[in-house]
Amino acid sequence: MKNQHEKNIKLEDSWLDQIGNEFEKSYMQELRQFLVNQKAQGKTILPPASLWFNALNSTPFDTLKVVILGQDPYPTPGHAHGLCFSVMPEVKPLPKSLLNINKELMQDLGIDNSHTGYLQGWADQGVLLLNAVLTVERGKPNSHQGRGWETFTDAIIQKINQQKEHVVFILWGAYAQKKGVHIDTSRHFIIKSAHPSPLSAHRGFFGSKPFSKTNQYLHKVGKQAVNWQL
Repeated sequence: MKNQHEKNIKLEDSWLDQIGNEFEKSYMQELRQFLVNQKAQGKTILPPASLWFNALNSTPFDTLKVVILGQDPYPTPGHAHGLCFSVMPEVKPLPKSLLNINKELMQDLGIDNSHTGYLQGWADQGVLLLNAVLTVERGKPNSHQGRGWETFTDAIIQKINQQKEHVVFILWGAYAQKKGVHIDTSRHFIIKSAHPSPLSAHRGFFGSKPFSKTNQYLHKVGKQAVNWQL
């Protein structure tokens, strides 16, 4: 029986089964109140509320096989749509980290995605594009850190770690690596490198081959490879 809290949340069924009880906890109620108060003060919260859980709704728990961890949504209206690193199809020019992701994909597998930053096609194939923090105030990066989202997304990672096997975790940069510190490496495959940001991409992101490594592992454990072409 779904409680009232869960009825108000449009969440894919397999995720609701795994993490639905998180919505009853006090930290999530405090987070909800914070977001209500922000809206009441006239602040623009990004992405739109209908897309806060887009990563989970796009990539069901039952079918996910890869996790890419990001930090928080783009603070520019029209960019964020609930998938980490991804932007809406019409966004040009692409954010710099995304340009570097496309460059590495070209170097790694010869795939040219330079025409788009819309990563929905990856999510549809079982790549969970999860930000640690699911909302942000317009124009203010990291403005919703420390409000409870991190606890929620830690619970998501913990469920994947405990309930799934042979998941690839792609951890770009120190923030993602710290968040993934409890992943069981005897059950899952972790790919770590520097972040694709222009500040750090030359310190180990370029040449790290995360896309081919992911597919090699998936093939080894009998799962279908990801078609990274968009």
